[in-house]
Amino acid sequence: MAEESTTPDLVELWRNVADAADGRDFDKVMDYVADDAVWEVPPLGIQLERASAIRRFLEDWFGSYEEYEYEEEEGVDLGNGVVFAVSRLDARPLGSQGKVRERWGFTVTWAAGMIVRVVGSTDIDEARAAAECLAQERG
Repeated sequence: MAEESTTPDLVELWRNVADAADGRDFDKVMDYVADDAVWEVPPLGIQLERASAIRRFLEDWFGSYEEYEYEEEEGVDLGNGVVFAVSRLDARPLGSQGKVRERWGFTVTWAAGMIVRVVGSTDIDEARAAAECLAQERG
């Protein structure tokens, strides 16, 4: 009988986190976020430290939209606990008829099955290069 890998599929875990956030199940999201995690979104000037601040940010972010649809276009495990994902956001802010349509690149760093850092960027190519460099540095 072949042994099954005990190493978690980090891309699948990120999809679970993203799906939970899309469904506004923040308890489930936080099941994957380390207490001392960092969440950065440089294009928006956001740098959060600690799971409690990350949760408040996510609740406020998702709460500012009447409609919110997240779709992952790509997810790749770069090794050494680094995942890179490209996602598309189609959303409608509260009280608005206008839509927000954006593509984001997320570099997600994992340790012991928990997210320890997320960096979001709208410059997909730059984000991918940074994620690949991070994975090499962690090797």
